[in-house]
Amino acid sequence: MTQPKESTYQKSAPWLKHKERSNMLLLRMMSWISLRLGRRAGRLVLHLIALYFVLFAPVSRRASLGYLPRALGRPATLVDLYKHFFCFASTIHDRIYLINRRYDLFDIDIQGKDVIHPLIEANKGVLLMGAHLGSFEVMRAIGRQLPGLKVAMVMHEDNAQKINSILSAINPEASMDVIPLGHIDSMLQVQQRLDEGMLVGMLSDRTLGDEPMAQVELLGANAAIPTGPFRMAALLRRPVVFMVGLYMGGNRYQIHFETLADFAEIPRGQRDEAVDAAIARYTELLNRYTRLAPYNWFNFFDYWQSVPASLSEKGHQ
Repeated sequence: MTQPKESTYQKSAPWLKHKERSNMLLLRMMSWISLRLGRRAGRLVLHLIALYFVLFAPVSRRASLGYLPRALGRPATLVDLYKHFFCFASTIHDRIYLINRRYDLFDIDIQGKDVIHPLIEANKGVLLMGAHLGSFEVMRAIGRQLPGLKVAMVMHEDNAQKINSILSAINPEASMDVIPLGHIDSMLQVQQRLDEGMLVGMLSDRTLGDEPMAQVELLGANAAIPTGPFRMAALLRRPVVFMVGLYMGGNRYQIHFETLADFAEIPRGQRDEAVDAAIARYTELLNRYTRLAPYNWFNFFDYWQSVPASLSEKGHQ
């Protein structure tokens, strides 16, 4: 029998081939250790996890060594590699406490309240665009400081199922409003949440596969950014805020809100230019924050690739 050829979707979404490793039994054990013995005891295990990735995860190791010199501006050492994996493990570990509302364990500095506060108070809905940079989960903790905050997440369906399984494993009472991509009514669900005045978050640095992309310069080299999230924002005619929750070591997080775009008043004939400007702004912010917190980048695959001709944004216009 002839084997089917690899689809464009598979070729253009390398992160889908190398999904983050997960083990529900290990997660339950980590949750038990962390919640019964405390965060300090749980963090001891993280050193072993980081060491495991350094020694036995060649795909992630190569990706880290391909990224770190760009962000650090110098050759990466084994210590840098270890710090990268330890930072990743730390943010995953802290989810256990954030999901269980142990916000008292963290020192969270919020910058850009003047950007997000007026939009929340307007109650017209806001799109939050982030990246696989730091922790989006830390958004749970800022509801105390930002009254009225309600957040839904847009994500790949497989990831949505994984997130729900993780939440159930850690805390059966925990819940997250997740909108899976790839459904006929996905955009309608997003619009409904926005109409309810919610903040709708999406991580816009990864392609789902066979979709238009734009070539940008990220950390001095070509990279591909999917244009879909930006075009969705333009069609929904909403303000867009860049949000990143950086892990700064220990129990410290630094959340940044930055104005990205406002599509509310863009004339239809100027939509393409507005989308291009939003992508440029998004890339500028990625460059800034990856250099500010270089160990917070959690795209463990070959990110720096040119846009295939079949997926070039120009080819889809």
